[in-house]
Amino acid sequence: MATVTAQPQAPAEPSLLQARHRAVADPVFRLVSLACGLLVLVILALIAVSMTSKALPALRYAGLSFVTSSVWNPAAGQYGALAFVWGTLVTSLIAVLIGVPVSLGIALLLTEVAPRAMRTPVIYLVDLLAAIPSVVYGLWALLVLVSPIDRVYGSIENAVSGIPVLDTLFGGGHTGKAIFTAGLILALMITPIVTSLSREVFATVPRAQKEAALALGATRWEMIRGSVLSYGRSGVVGSVMLGLARAMGETIAVALIVGSSPQVTAHLFRSGDTMAAVIANQFNESTQGSTYQSALIALGVLLFALTIAVNLAARAVLNRSEKQLGAAL
Repeated sequence: MATVTAQPQAPAEPSLLQARHRAVADPVFRLVSLACGLLVLVILALIAVSMTSKALPALRYAGLSFVTSSVWNPAAGQYGALAFVWGTLVTSLIAVLIGVPVSLGIALLLTEVAPRAMRTPVIYLVDLLAAIPSVVYGLWALLVLVSPIDRVYGSIENAVSGIPVLDTLFGGGHTGKAIFTAGLILALMITPIVTSLSREVFATVPRAQKEAALALGATRWEMIRGSVLSYGRSGVVGSVMLGLARAMGETIAVALIVGSSPQVTAHLFRSGDTMAAVIANQFNESTQGSTYQSALIALGVLLFALTIAVNLAARAVLNRSEKQLGAAL
């Protein structure tokens, strides 16, 4: 009796309808993606145009002194934003200098060092910190932190008295509602953001790349420095820039603890003010359509431009370092 062997059938050709669907889907997807990208640019342009138009009366009134003067006295018609720009930059710099190393340390702990059973609870805790509203941070600092830290500032001031640089930074009087206190709270607020993004970047490092470094005799730190940090440099810079933007634009928490004193000072334990904080504190006091309100809107425009400038500068530095790294390899 003859045995009939079934021949494997060739896969069926896609139907004409499926082919047409694929031919239409790709161009539509490209158009939708392009539209979404352009929509972001259009929204940013509309925000910039509308705010600038409302800020023009104050800019014409104050002229160049708006960015060169530190005198802010609306009753006398004096609008100088330099003290607020200084306070914004200093508090943000303090936040980055304190928050970023802690964030990167936590991210490396979760991806390279901590046992698997420990990672999930710590990740949940970090995400929970990111979900806390900024006003809660500000109220906690105002009610709990301000008084004890004022005593700490006094001890530090006595310890560094007479030391040239440290006396300039940490001497000259102190108060709990100070620039440094605002920087500490901002550091606490940006830590979960930078940590979460950096952790995701470090998790994408190829395992083979790390094992190759260890196989060549590298220590764990050398492997992290040479493989993990180098591979994730772009992502880390992006997370830091996002944290810096959060610090520069933070309003309520800073407004509660910075001291609301417009002054340009190198003494970090003194009170100060930021652009976002002064807008939140004084906008309701201004009259609709007045030069005072226009000056506050101009502060928002200046903050917007400053944030963009910082991000562009960071991107330029990153591109240059990547080119140097590529040339070295």
